[in-house]
Amino acid sequence: MIGSTLEKGLELLCDIEMEATLHFGSRAMALRDVLKHEPGDVVELDRHDSQPVDLVVANRIVARGQVVVANGNFALRVTEVATPQTRLESGICHF
Repeated sequence: MIGSTLEKGLELLCDIEMEATLHFGSRAMALRDVLKHEPGDVVELDRHDSQPVDLVVANRIVARGQVVVANGNFALRVTEVATPQTRLESGICHF
């Protein structure tokens, strides 16, 4: 019975909408440097272009993959799904 109750509880949660974001990388910059940027400038991030990007939901990494274009929009081709334990521990850290 406990498994059945847990499954019903999880079913209710599956309809909750949450924002998902892709984390490409980051870079620390002084505000004066940010304000100097103009259209066309390039800001280099801390992640190499061959590294997968992170799919983040509720500040937790849930998957990784490659950025692709689908129907004219950016999309993610998932190549790796985080384990439940990793999702709980990840915060916004890499797994």
